[in-house]
Amino acid sequence: MDSIDEILSELPLPPYVTAEDVSFAVKAVTVHAAEQWPEGRRCRNDRAPHPCHLHHRGRRVLDQRGLTNRHICALIDEQKAQQP
Repeated sequence: MDSIDEILSELPLPPYVTAEDVSFAVKAVTVHAAEQWPEGRRCRNDRAPHPCHLHHRGRRVLDQRGLTNRHICALIDEQKAQQP
């Protein structure tokens, strides 16, 4: 069975990014944020080396949409504020 990293690395980005793609990408970047572990930075969700494939893919989608790092950070902060 292939690991999720091998499967996701093969998925192409969509030809154009919709609002729904942006929503999913922000969620991926938020959920798969970095945490410091004794062996280095790891994904908070799956403990893979950071950035994991889902975090990286989320960032690529947001970059393709034309968002700057500042906009991405603002979207992440907004997403965190909405979580219970």
